Amino acid sequence: MSKLHLQVGLFAATALFTAGAQAQVLLTVDLSVVNQVTISATSGLAANSASGDDFFGVYLDNFYGGAGSSLNETLVSGDLTNAENPSDMSPNLFRGGSGSDPGLNIFSFSSDSTVTFTAGSLAFVGSATWDLDAAAYADMLAGNSSGDIYFPADTFDDVPGAIFLGTYNVVVPAPGVLSLLGVGLGAGVMRRRR
Repeated sequence: MSKLHLQVGLFAATALFTAGAQAQVLLTVDLSVVNQVTISATSGLAANSASGDDFFGVYLDNFYGGAGSSLNETLVSGDLTNAENPSDMSPNLFRGGSGSDPGLNIFSFSSDSTVTFTAGSLAFVGSATWDLDAAAYADMLAGNSSGDIYFPADTFDDVPGAIFLGTYNVVVPAPGVLSLLGVGLGAGVMRRRR
């Protein structure tokens, strides 16, 4: 291998490492409580700078595993917001296309209508918890374990014009809990039929 090839290879490896280092986990989506979702900020830093409308919010790309039901949720509590703007204490969730959009949108989380993310700075603070109906919870459980976050975007067709901020990861119940959940749902169906 020539010296030039070695230098090119090292440059490419460094570029990949640098790009990967910028893609930090910014949000954790916790599904470990049945029929509930909690989304919490991490200490992750935004990969890029962006400013936009809080009404469009952030988009967790490819969150769902496929088409499902409409998202029925009720905010329990939460102060989740971006780190540079104050929380309005009422973040909302949205799934476009009446359950066919592959991503999850978090919007209207700040008392400021325009919110800002700065590259290399803390992206989010706080957390929020929503109660879900059984169908919405099942749709989330059937989804992906991680993905990218974009802003401003509320549906998949906004992603090409949105800014990549970082990634999210999903925490699901232990397998034993899922099997108990299945037994409980089955018993409820049998009771209802009698």
